[in-house]
Amino acid sequence: MRRESRIIATIAVIAVILSGAAFYLYLSQVEGKETLTISTTTSLYDTGLLDLIKDTYEQRNPNVILAFISAGTGIAITHAKNGDADMILVHSPSQELAFMQEGYGVNRKIFAYNYFAIVGASADVVGINQTDPIEALQAIYTYGHAHNTSLWVSRDDLSGTNSKEIALWTAAGYNYTELKDEFWFISSGLGMGSTLNIADEQSLYTLSDIGTYLKYKADGLITLEQLVAEGQDLLNVYSGIAVNSITVTSIKFALAMDFIKWLVNDTAQALIAAYGVADYGQGLFLPAVNIIKDQAPAQIFEWIRDYSFFDEGGQLYECPPAWRSGDFGLYI
Repeated sequence: MRRESRIIATIAVIAVILSGAAFYLYLSQVEGKETLTISTTTSLYDTGLLDLIKDTYEQRNPNVILAFISAGTGIAITHAKNGDADMILVHSPSQELAFMQEGYGVNRKIFAYNYFAIVGASADVVGINQTDPIEALQAIYTYGHAHNTSLWVSRDDLSGTNSKEIALWTAAGYNYTELKDEFWFISSGLGMGSTLNIADEQSLYTLSDIGTYLKYKADGLITLEQLVAEGQDLLNVYSGIAVNSITVTSIKFALAMDFIKWLVNDTAQALIAAYGVADYGQGLFLPAVNIIKDQAPAQIFEWIRDYSFFDEGGQLYECPPAWRSGDFGLYI
């Protein structure tokens, strides 16, 4: 018994030594490094794109660690306002505008785009496949009133996807707040992945960013079909915004700007363009920087401009001059 006790004690000491060595190794790895904290939307994080961006950026910048806080756009912005993040990566122009108007955000730069999609079970009981998104929502509303059954699930979480959904329902002629009281309308209050799972389990329709949908579909997590996709009404634009160091003095502004400059350079844009092609047959995100710079293809540029640029003095800007800080050569 004593021998067994001695063996256990020896193992415990060795474990402490090894754990201490591991902790020391961790400290030695992060010693002298700076951490850039980025509050980001779930679609960028859940698709795995940010893992690739983190690995690539840290390889080229060995003294920097990227740390991501993943949440819906509304919560991501709240983190930044509270000083918990140095910058944001989000996809809701209306919320981004308010963030900047309130003095919290500067140096907005659009770096990618893709499209939202209305997805649902292959049976497509409403028959919306390949219709216009506004017509699709009107058909869903009409069917929902005619049948006593659950039909649509909304994230209802103040995310960028939820903001787009609200805009689409409004364009279709309906009040989103009133829709939430309808018996066929379900609010999940959850992220995109969880909402897709609910839609899949209950054969519901929902609005999804295409990146998360394609990943979940390819990974066998859902069987939902992409029914209404692409087009101007479903455009989805991603921006990086640095937190204003005058408003939130604790943030690492220079580090945030260095990352934004890297994110819009040719290397990072090529990385974004290629991501997902091998695994999903198409890129999950499309690079936006050269489209804005060259204003070509003209139609895509006009869609991005009309949807996500901000007005100042009757002129549309990716980032109006009033909300630019420092000379980083980001704008034409």
